[in-house]
Amino acid sequence: MKKMSLRLRLVVGFILIILLCGGSAALLSWLQTRENVNELFDTQQLLFARRLATLDPHNLTPDSLSAKKSKKLLHHNRGDVDDDVLTFAIFTRDGQRVADDGDHGRKIRFAADKRGFTESRLINDDDRWRIVWLNSADNQYRIAVGQKEEYRQDMTADMVSASLYPWLYALPLMVILLFWLLTRELSPLRRLTYALENRPPDAAQQLKAGGIPKEVLPLVQALNGLFARTSQMIARERRFISDAAHELRSPLAALRVQAEVAQLAGEDIAARMRALDNLTGGIDRASRLVDQLLALSRLDNTNDLETAPAEMQNLLQQAIVEQYQAATQAEIQLSLEAPPQPVMVQGNGLLLSLLVRNLLDNAIRYGRVGGSVRLVLSANQLRVLDDGPGIDEAMIERIEERFFRPPGQQQQGSGLGLSIVRQIAQQHNMQMSLANRDEGGLSITLSWT
Repeated sequence: MKKMSLRLRLVVGFILIILLCGGSAALLSWLQTRENVNELFDTQQLLFARRLATLDPHNLTPDSLSAKKSKKLLHHNRGDVDDDVLTFAIFTRDGQRVADDGDHGRKIRFAADKRGFTESRLINDDDRWRIVWLNSADNQYRIAVGQKEEYRQDMTADMVSASLYPWLYALPLMVILLFWLLTRELSPLRRLTYALENRPPDAAQQLKAGGIPKEVLPLVQALNGLFARTSQMIARERRFISDAAHELRSPLAALRVQAEVAQLAGEDIAARMRALDNLTGGIDRASRLVDQLLALSRLDNTNDLETAPAEMQNLLQQAIVEQYQAATQAEIQLSLEAPPQPVMVQGNGLLLSLLVRNLLDNAIRYGRVGGSVRLVLSANQLRVLDDGPGIDEAMIERIEERFFRPPGQQQQGSGLGLSIVRQIAQQHNMQMSLANRDEGGLSITLSWT
C-alpha cells in the first residue's frame, strides 16, 4: 500500500473506515432493532391472548375465525396481511381443542404445564415459533397465541436494511466527492513538487507558500530555510574560490619568476642563491596565504561550534612560544600580563588559538623593529598593544575587510588576519575594537562576558 499515491491511500482508507464503522453500526442497529421488535410482538401476543381469554369459546363460529375473509377484506381495501403474524388455539384443561384460527392454529401442540412465552415447533412444521400460554379467567381453558420467529427476523432485517440502503447507495457518490476533494486539496503539493523538480541547483528564490495546507507549511518553511543556507554556502564557496584565485595569482607568478631567475643565473652562484632565497620566501608567503584561506573557508562553513572551557593564559603562552622566533628576528620583545587566577572562556580551543596567533602575528608583522608587543589579559578582556606606526584613521574602519591592505604597506601579508580574528570573535560572542594609541602603535581589544 506504500507504493500507492497519498490520494489513493486516503480514498481506500476512507472506504475501509466507512465499511468498518458502517458494519459496526449495522450490527448494533440490528441487535437494538431485534430487541425492540421482540418487545413489540411479545406485547401484541400477550394482549391478543388476554383478549381471547375474555371470550366464550362456545360462541366462536368457524366463520368468525376464518382468516380468508379478513384477507379478502384487506385486499379489496388495498391492505395486506401475513399468515405468520399471529396464530392461536384454545384448549380445554384436558387438551381438547375448542377453537383455532383455521390455519397454523390447528398445528399447535397442547401443553398442560407451560405458562408464559416458550419456543417450540408446530405439528409437521420445522419452523420455530414463539408461543405464549395463558389460562382463561375461570381457569377452564388454555389459550395459545403463536408467531413464527422467522417473521420477526425478517422484520428486523427489513427495518435495518431500510436504514442502511440509503447510505450504501450514497457511498459511491461519497467516494467520488472525496476523490475530487482530495485532488483539489492536494493540488498545491503537486505544484510544489513541480517547482522542486524544475528548480536549478543554485536557485536562491524562496518557495511560494500561497495555498499550501497548514500541515505542510512547516515543511515549506524548512525547505526555504535550507535553500537560504545552501545559497549562502554556495555564495561563500564562490567568493572563496574567487578570492583564492585572485590572491594566489601574484604569489605563484612571483615564484615562477624567481625559478626562471635561478635557471638563468648560470655560473653566477650569488644571483642563483638570491633567487633561491627569494623563492623560499615566496613559498613561505604562499603557504601562509593558503593556510589563511583554508582557515577562512573553515570559519565560513562552521555553524555549530563544539565548545568547552578554555584557559586563556595557556592559549596566550602557547602563542608566544610559537611566535617567539618571528619576534626575535624582528627584534620585538613579547610580554604577557595576566591575573594569577585562571581566566576561563567557553569556546572552541582550536579557533581561540587561531585567534590569538593571528593577533600576535599581526602585531609582530606590523610593529616597530626593536619595539615591543604586550598582551594584557583581565577577567573579561584581552588587549594586544604594539608600539608600531599604527593605522591611518581613515583606513581603520576598513582594516578588517578581507584582503584589504592600507596603501604603502611594506610588509608582506594577505589582508586576512584581522578578518579571521573578527569572525572567530563573532562566533564566540566577543566584541572586537581597534584604536590607535596616544603614545603610538595600535591597540586591539577583545571583550566578553
